[in-house]
Amino acid sequence: MLATSQALGTVWRLAKGSVVLAAACLVAALCYCRRMHCDLGHWLKWWIGYLQRKFKRNLSVEAEVDLLSYCAREWKGETQRAKLMRKAYEELFWRHHIKCVRQVRRDNYEGLRSVLFQVFSQGLSFPSWMKEKDIVKLPEKLLFSQGCNWIQQYSFGPEKYTGSNVFGKLRKCVELLKTQWAEFSGIKDYHKRGSMCNILFSDVLLEYKLYEALKFIMLYQVTEVYEQMKTNKVIPSLFQLLFARETSADPLSFMLNHLNPVGDTCGLEQIDMFILGHSLEIKIKVFRLFKFNCRDFEVCYPDLPPREWPEISLLTENDRHYHVPVF
Repeated sequence: MLATSQALGTVWRLAKGSVVLAAACLVAALCYCRRMHCDLGHWLKWWIGYLQRKFKRNLSVEAEVDLLSYCAREWKGETQRAKLMRKAYEELFWRHHIKCVRQVRRDNYEGLRSVLFQVFSQGLSFPSWMKEKDIVKLPEKLLFSQGCNWIQQYSFGPEKYTGSNVFGKLRKCVELLKTQWAEFSGIKDYHKRGSMCNILFSDVLLEYKLYEALKFIMLYQVTEVYEQMKTNKVIPSLFQLLFARETSADPLSFMLNHLNPVGDTCGLEQIDMFILGHSLEIKIKVFRLFKFNCRDFEVCYPDLPPREWPEISLLTENDRHYHVPVF
């Protein structure tokens, strides 16, 4: 009995040591696996996020979001400005029947981007004066027909590009605008135009060329009206206001002081929006939310356009950043 008891005790001690050792190894293995699982999870999460950022289309005009939901997210709190903005958005929703909004990338091309997106997405046709002239030849026309050699000082946004080659560069930009505009205006299906807009407004290089073309179109129109004014012809009042300013007394000063900085250090001013609307022969209606309950809450550029001009709508919270409303 004593021998049996001693043998059992010895076996138990050996078995107990083995069990404890096995349990410790099992716990260590479980801890290691858990750590590996966490590390693998973090690694997979980072890799998925990287791939999404890498291949996600970088839209400069984002998808539609509900107007009031956007307002609630952006304008929280009980400050006077937040309360004013919430009331302004409610006005847009209930009275003007704007249901959604598309946010526009914030940069110094923002005004041009908002307008051009509306023009293309609605499939608007060329303005009448563009149908009569080949706009691709306008850069050379300003130089050879009107002697505007100062156009060599034209600046392409942040690219400080000047010199004789500016005409070739402008010609390519204007040709791209003409081609893209013709393509969008020829598409009757709204959803197809929307898909094409998503593709176009995710290509930064193409976008910037289009915006520079719009800037040049504005410059061309200012130059044309300035020549008319020198021959004592009646010109629109908005151009009288433009030429009355010291910083835009003539096309050269307008280009240097107002157009060249667009895309680089500043965006479009209100007078520039007037000229853009006039140049494209569209009525640009802007809801200025920070002017809610004021007379100029809703303004148009130009203010008295011909009835046959098509209308596009924008909204702004500060006259610098614009969004696209969706009715």
